[in-house]
Amino acid sequence: MEKLTINDFQAMLRKALEKISERADEFSKLDAILGDGDHGTAIVQAMSVIVESSEKGTEFDQMLSDMGMNVMMQISGSTSTLLGGFFLGMSDALPSGLTELDAAQVKALFAGGLAGVQKQTKAKQGDKTMMDALIPAVEAIQATPGNDIKVILQAGAEAALKGAEETVNMKANFGRARNYGERSIGYADSGACSWSCMFDAFAKA
Repeated sequence: MEKLTINDFQAMLRKALEKISERADEFSKLDAILGDGDHGTAIVQAMSVIVESSEKGTEFDQMLSDMGMNVMMQISGSTSTLLGGFFLGMSDALPSGLTELDAAQVKALFAGGLAGVQKQTKAKQGDKTMMDALIPAVEAIQATPGNDIKVILQAGAEAALKGAEETVNMKANFGRARNYGERSIGYADSGACSWSCMFDAFAKA
C-alpha cells in the first residue's frame, strides 16, 4: 500500500476500538493486579470518543487534533491524557490539509505521536508501562525500509506485541504499580497490552 487515506485511518481506529473492546476485561484484570482495575473500561471509553471524533474528519491534521482534544476534554484520567497526547502529537507532525499520507509521512505521524506522549509522561522503556509497547513500535516503524505502509505498520505491531510481552518480567518503576516492587514481576502491564493491541489492529485493518 503506497498511500494511507483518511478512510484507511478511520478504519484503523474502528478496528482498534473493536479489538480493545473484545479484550477490555482482560486489560482490567491485569490492571487490577497492579492498579485500580479500570484500564479496560477507561481505554474503551477513550477510544470510543476518538473514533467518534475521527468520523467527521476530512483532513489529517485537523482530524487528529480534534481527536486528541476531545478525548482529553470528555474523559478524565491518565489513559485519555496519553491517548490525547498521542493524537495531538501526530497532528503536530503533519502539514495542514493532507488527505492521504505516503510512507515517510506515516513514519513522521507515529514519531510525532510518541513525542506527544512523552510530553505527558516521564515513563521510559523498561518502566513497565505502555511505553514498553509504544517506543519499540515507533522505532520499528522508523526503521522499516521501503514505501509499503502495510509492511511498516506490521513491523510496528510486531514490535509492540513483543514489547508488551517483555513487561511480564519487568519490575514496575512507574505509577501506582511501582508500589508493588518485585511483586509486579510475572504480569504483563495492562497499558502495554492495550497499546500493543491498538498497533496490532492498525496493521490488521
